[in-house]
Amino acid sequence: MVKRRVHVAAAAIISPNGDEVLLARRPSNVDHGGLWEFPGGKLAPYETGLEALKRELHEELGIEIRRAQPLIRIHHEYSDKHILLDVWQVKDFSGEPFGREGQAVRWVPMGELIGYPFPAANLPILRAVMLPSEYLISDEEADEGAFDAKLERALEEDGVRLVQLRAKTLDEDAYVARAERALALCRRYGAKLMLNGEPELLERIDADGIHLTSERLMGLERRPIAEAKWLAASTHDKAQLDQAHAIGCDFVTLSPLRTTPSHPEVAPIGWHDFQQLVERAGMPVYALGGMTRHDASHARAVGAQGIASIRDFWR
Repeated sequence: MVKRRVHVAAAAIISPNGDEVLLARRPSNVDHGGLWEFPGGKLAPYETGLEALKRELHEELGIEIRRAQPLIRIHHEYSDKHILLDVWQVKDFSGEPFGREGQAVRWVPMGELIGYPFPAANLPILRAVMLPSEYLISDEEADEGAFDAKLERALEEDGVRLVQLRAKTLDEDAYVARAERALALCRRYGAKLMLNGEPELLERIDADGIHLTSERLMGLERRPIAEAKWLAASTHDKAQLDQAHAIGCDFVTLSPLRTTPSHPEVAPIGWHDFQQLVERAGMPVYALGGMTRHDASHARAVGAQGIASIRDFWR
């Protein structure tokens, strides 16, 4: 059976204070009736995703988009159709949204999104909405005072809200001691802390999640930590992206986008191949490898969640 292909534009509409997202409830007489979703609708013939989004949000919610940027594209297979969800983040709009077609709409705090029932195709969007566009990876810092100072500067001055603690030169006890201080700093600034190490580290420190190396990733048969924690992984090709999806990773880094001083022998992916890989990843993907903040808009335009970096954040 040849499945119908349905292209849908959807919006993650963020409140002016940045703390809430607008959800709409599906009517009871349609597929997935009663579930909540990100507002939007099907593309009309010859429409682009953004054109459809502008039309749908005006028709459904009575708002006008001033500016939007790509967030994530999700391919999802149902028994009778193939859905492409083309999701945009909307922070700049005019008008006060309301259900023009009689549907319930609600501003929901970011931290409460996970408690709402969504169609399965919407679940990766939740992760993308809840994650920031920048992912700091800490450097191999020998001096503990310098480590603390650099991390706090990134949190306070740069506004970093997602941190991976990478310290391969430390033994486990020293790593845990550093992680405890890093977690206290992250909590102070409302940031998430990911531990780069074995999943069992979460038994010693209550961080926000685990970031797997590609080697650890490929050795797993199932998700190694609870759903309540974030699971991320380093990936470098399609096989690793597929494995990350199979074990239920919440997000990944994909590298190297460019040649880097630390791995000059590794051939870069390049923007074209990066975009092709991200299109089918099914989860938020951070571009890694030679990235700076100047690359953030380009990365988002080709489907990335944002950029991950050591050198551009850790200074």
